[in-house]
Amino acid sequence: MKALTFSTFGDSAVLEYIEIPNPQLKNDEILVEMKAIGLNFADVYRRKGNYHLKGNPPFIAGYEGSGIVVDANNHPEYKIGDRVAFADVPFANAELVAVNVNHVLPLPENISFETAASVLLQGLTAHYLATDSHKTAKGETVLIHAVAGGVGQILTQISKLFGATVIGLTSSAEKAKIGFEQGADHVFLYNDDWKSQVFGIAPKGVDVVYDSIGSTLMESFEATKECGQVVFFGMAGGDPAPINPRMLMDGSKTLTGGDLWSYLNSKEERIKRASQLFTWIADGKIKLSEPTSFKLSEGKLAHDYLESRKSTGKIILIP
Repeated sequence: MKALTFSTFGDSAVLEYIEIPNPQLKNDEILVEMKAIGLNFADVYRRKGNYHLKGNPPFIAGYEGSGIVVDANNHPEYKIGDRVAFADVPFANAELVAVNVNHVLPLPENISFETAASVLLQGLTAHYLATDSHKTAKGETVLIHAVAGGVGQILTQISKLFGATVIGLTSSAEKAKIGFEQGADHVFLYNDDWKSQVFGIAPKGVDVVYDSIGSTLMESFEATKECGQVVFFGMAGGDPAPINPRMLMDGSKTLTGGDLWSYLNSKEERIKRASQLFTWIADGKIKLSEPTSFKLSEGKLAHDYLESRKSTGKIILIP
């Protein structure tokens, strides 16, 4: 099979599209012929050597994708030709992937391979943020950092679905437009006095802030009301400053950490969460931007485009 690989760490020039042996299935795996693969910043971090990475050189990145079963490996619940997807299976940047049966997500006929590869990691992240990290309730006001990003766009739509008022933060007027298109009620720019603008909407502060920037964590607390919550789930802007527990006590505020892998902890949880996401999409309650597609053999171009920060929707790779 062909795969997008790298044997040394570095910029996109280290990527090689080469022929490697087909996966050797273990007892608890099935073989999936990939139809679409999601590209994420974590894959860039792996290529650079500063994120967890499985296997040996030539390394294969990628954890998210969709395809059809080509070898059910004596697992009676699957048959050749079944449409499936996954969000947390390594070595996805290849024509064939060995998928642990506990990580297989049945793919409904009304969800395309491209949609599944576009939505799972970011959509499941948005899902746990709004249903577990904070249980969003009707009438609440939520503040979402990086509202035009992949998670931000879906989190905005889920928050609106639950009846919340959404305030988004982003870096440019172009990205603010994307936030409004997703249903945000207000979008403010980081370069402006956004905290004052937030208090103009929510005088006592917001109920919850979703912070994926990290370096903004203290500002997020300043924008949160008494008894409010900050959910910290990313560090796109760098490490946050240390938090003084006294500040939490004085304002009765809560800091919650969030990581998707804590919630994708069983076959049942994976299927339940993905099914909810697929249902919302099929019912038109969540709308996704068209992904930008590259051939898997054009992986270098795809990585360059992702790192250019010019993309607003999802980038997918097609074998």
